[in-house]
This record gives sequence, C-alpha cells and structure tokens, in this order.
Amino acid sequence: MEKDNPKQGFLQRLQTKWKLDSLFQVVMVLVVFACTGFTILFIKNPILNFFGVERGGGQGFLNTLLYLLLVLPLYQIFLLIYGFIFGQFRFFWEKEKQIFRRIGALFSKKK
Repeated sequence: MEKDNPKQGFLQRLQTKWKLDSLFQVVMVLVVFACTGFTILFIKNPILNFFGVERGGGQGFLNTLLYLLLVLPLYQIFLLIYGFIFGQFRFFWEKEKQIFRRIGALFSKKK
C-alpha cells in the first residue's frame, strides 16, 4: 500500500495516518469513537443538570466551564474504557499520552 496513492479509500488513509495494522483495527477504533460519543451524549445533560445548569438559561459561560472541567475529561476516560473493551486500548493510551504531552508543553513554555 502506497502512502501517496490518491485512489486509497477513506479507511486505508486512516490506517496509514494512525499507523494501524489492519482495516479491522481501523473499524474498531471508529466503533470506539462512536460508542464514546453516544455515551457522552447521554450523560452530558444529566451532569450539567446536577450542577444546576439549564440549556438556554443565559448560563453559557458556566455551561462551557463545566463541560470543559467535567465532561471533556470523562470523554477521555470513556475512550480508554471502550478502547479496552474493543481491544484498542494501546492505540487510545498512546493518543492520551500525546494529548497530555501537548498540554504539558503549553504550560511549560518559557516566555
């Protein structure tokens, strides 16, 4: 499989980009993303409601802040959980480490 082949399909391009061994692995990674997204979709509103944030109630800043502090980290955790369930934990663990390195680099830059 050539990297620069313009006739490559979507899944083959993802396989190359993500450095995965098979198309089956690409599909499993996509399934993990889908399951994680649906899980967050179902738990986001109950979490925000628990903290008294209502949709359209003029609390956009609070809604965004709670989303970033609570829901976004939960998304990362669910990625690892579903990654484990579908046999793709190593892939998602490596991606999580990349994210933490990038975040750490933002805070450690010398000015």
